[in-house]
Amino acid sequence: MYRLGIDLGGTNIVAGVVDDEYKIIAKASCKTAVPHPESEICDSMAEVAMKAIEKAKIKLEDVESIGIGVPGAVNPKTGVIEYSANLFFHNWEVVKMMEERLNTKVLIENDANAAALGEYLAGSAKGAKNAVAITLGTGVGGGIIINGKIYSGSNFAGAELGHMVIVKDGKECACGRRGCWEAYASASGLIALTKQKILSEKLEFSYMLKLCDGDINKVNGRTAFDAMRDGDPTAKAVVDEYISYLSCGLVNIINIFQPDVLCIGGGVSNEGETLLGPVRTFIERERYTKHNDKQTVICTCTLGNDAGIIGAAYLD
Repeated sequence: MYRLGIDLGGTNIVAGVVDDEYKIIAKASCKTAVPHPESEICDSMAEVAMKAIEKAKIKLEDVESIGIGVPGAVNPKTGVIEYSANLFFHNWEVVKMMEERLNTKVLIENDANAAALGEYLAGSAKGAKNAVAITLGTGVGGGIIINGKIYSGSNFAGAELGHMVIVKDGKECACGRRGCWEAYASASGLIALTKQKILSEKLEFSYMLKLCDGDINKVNGRTAFDAMRDGDPTAKAVVDEYISYLSCGLVNIINIFQPDVLCIGGGVSNEGETLLGPVRTFIERERYTKHNDKQTVICTCTLGNDAGIIGAAYLD
């Protein structure tokens, strides 16, 4: 038997057929038509699922279950997406609607939780008992695995790790709070910091701005790292400040959960050891358990966007 995972994002819907060795054997995708009625989104998900099944050269009857990873607050018990800002929906009975279309068992989970489960089953956290996965994207996504199970709290809204405060009365976060880790450690936070440093210089001498063809709107999450590698001191200051914010939150997570593995994904993680080397140094200095024999392994996620598909497919 096979399973099928769907990653329902604000931009794309991706479905993948997953075998019993956690390998994706076929995928299909389409654009997410938002804002659109719930029924049309369900139609698109069902269509993409069937295309993936067709590509895998199997039948729907060969699929044991279908899992969906969704951004926002979801209730796996009731099958309801209670709130998803990116999809503009409240109290969407998505499981009921999808089961009506596909006549197959359907489960849902928060997308960051699904990705963490995917890394636990088949990625960089494979073999761990307890693991945390962090995604550095537009926001900071978090997924926690304890004893092999997703931890989501008493109301299925846990693991919002990006919304712990690391700077009291700091930058305003999209959630409305001030000083959230997400406002500093996300790719968006890195871009904002880079722009801030560029504007603090004399623009005609800004090397980072030159890398962006003189257009500050072209600044991205790689700009400061690329300029730092070329020897620009202002860029190094940006990277050092960003890493200090990122590491501060990671130390908090390690001190609370003491996972076997903490893996970092998202676009910023593509910097590899340029990012992780200084992060490890900071954590080794600041963590509460610096004298313990066993320490958390810090690494990058290995499955990329496939993590969410694999994790969603193996929801139970």
